Amino acid sequence: MTSRAEILSKIKRNQSEPTPLPAKLSTMYPPADLLAQFSTVLKGIGGAVVEIKDSLEIVNYLKEHYGDGQRIISTLPDLAVISEQGWQQQHPHSFEDVDLAVITAHFGVAENSALWITESQMQQRAVPFICQQLAVVLQKQDLLATMHDAYERIGNSDYGFGAFIAGPSKTADIEQSLVLGAHGPKGMTVFIMG
Repeated sequence: MTSRAEILSKIKRNQSEPTPLPAKLSTMYPPADLLAQFSTVLKGIGGAVVEIKDSLEIVNYLKEHYGDGQRIISTLPDLAVISEQGWQQQHPHSFEDVDLAVITAHFGVAENSALWITESQMQQRAVPFICQQLAVVLQKQDLLATMHDAYERIGNSDYGFGAFIAGPSKTADIEQSLVLGAHGPKGMTVFIMG
């Protein structure tokens, strides 16, 4: 038996007993206006919120803010008129020059502006982390108050890969100054629909 196999065997034999999930946790004082709270927090961490009625407003916004020649990919069929087609089958390294990626989220959390996004919405895991700018479309009715609500919603859902994404990437460990876009998208826009 190799040392690796021996270590894995010992780990397998020494598993602790499963413990039940804690009782339902709730927030005593949820925000009165989830959209206002979400927007305030997202703006505070470097993101932007744009309220829209439909996909056509997204198309018009992108035409106004992104010029010709910029690489835009989207998982939304309604944005096919302004986004690249067939990108889902490309190698993840080919996304290094994506100027804007537009995807959807299952839900957003007002307390920290985190968006729950799974691989089915990304279509390629690298997309929301490698693009220059990230835009996420969220239905207004899918705003939750807290992370307790978020984990309750995720519950026993079946997904291979998922991530909470909140705002553009950032770091503040270099000379104690905040740097946006340090290791991922430089900016994030959330389109709130409905």
